Amino acid sequence: MTHQASNQQKQPGDPLSLRRRLPNGFQLTPRQWLCAGIMVVLFVQMLPRIWKHWEWFKPTAHYRVPYEASQDYWMYERHLKHRLPENAVFFVGDSVVWGEYVSPEATWSAWLNQHSEGKPLFVNLALNGLYPLALDGLIRHYGSSLKSRQVILHCNLLWMSSPEADLSLDKEQVFNHPTLIPQFRPRIPSYRASMDTRLGRVIGNRASFLAWVRHLQIQYWDRKDPYAWTLADDGQYPPAYPNARRMPWSEIDFKLLREPSPDPERGTTSRRHQPWSEDGIGTQRFDWVPLDQSLQWQAFQRLCEVLVSNRNSLLVVLGPFNKHIMAEDNRERFESMEASVRAWFHSESIPFVAPEVLDSRLYGDASHPLTEGYRQLASDLWQDPVFQTWLLGE
Repeated sequence: MTHQASNQQKQPGDPLSLRRRLPNGFQLTPRQWLCAGIMVVLFVQMLPRIWKHWEWFKPTAHYRVPYEASQDYWMYERHLKHRLPENAVFFVGDSVVWGEYVSPEATWSAWLNQHSEGKPLFVNLALNGLYPLALDGLIRHYGSSLKSRQVILHCNLLWMSSPEADLSLDKEQVFNHPTLIPQFRPRIPSYRASMDTRLGRVIGNRASFLAWVRHLQIQYWDRKDPYAWTLADDGQYPPAYPNARRMPWSEIDFKLLREPSPDPERGTTSRRHQPWSEDGIGTQRFDWVPLDQSLQWQAFQRLCEVLVSNRNSLLVVLGPFNKHIMAEDNRERFESMEASVRAWFHSESIPFVAPEVLDSRLYGDASHPLTEGYRQLASDLWQDPVFQTWLLGE
């Protein structure tokens, strides 16, 4: 009997024998797998929502997503949703709306708020470094809450000023916000990412959990994943590794990135807050891309169509581009392109305002105004009858 029992214990199909050969192994039943899957889904869905209650966020009236957090699209979406109950007008655009050379209190939207006396609130819903191809992706993936809202959309023709700016040059380039541009269609010649990178970015733009993970990397881990943050050196020689013995979670203090005050890069006391040229003599020539060949213009058209289809009350602000910076013989082509843009807005029945060109001393470069330039733009826009009719919904 003892010999038979021993043989039975050694049968390869016996669960007891299997457990002895795999002492650390375990098996889940189908029901257990289902429960585990449900727990993972709940974790992925709920944690980003719960996080908002832990991470304090109460933006001021003139808040804009800080420069250091320009690629934190989860934060951008949170800013948008925070303003929805406030009867807000959303000013969407690139660094011209964001305010490249000025403080948050001196942006276009901030000066408009002074005219409106707080009703309605004009929200700076721009990011630094955007361009139409990226702006289209930003609104599609992270701006769904804008539906049926009043939107001012800035049209900056600077992005058609050369094949490089248009991203239509058949040469690889490094540029801002590559995760937001179309990954497959239309084809962007300057974009040469691998298939894995493209697929990862497509998935990342559709998964709130992954956007939240990127939020953690930007806000707390110097734009690195936890593994890279742990191995990062201090940039000195010989290198030191200050994070090697620290846990990534210990860095999470729930304090969001803020703009420095005063900011050495922006504001009237900044070294960058200077007129582009004291004499105002234009010497620059732009290699304007024809509109029918421009990837950026096509992206801007698609964005307008998306906003209109989403029942947004849309107003476009065209420019003002710094014509003073252009050589005289270069302006004719620009003005012809500008006229074609106006004609398209008319054909699509999209209301638009085209502010007058500012004095040369009010520009910091080809398209970014300085503080006094934004004040004048806001004043002129507020008095424009097209703007007032649109604002009142008439």
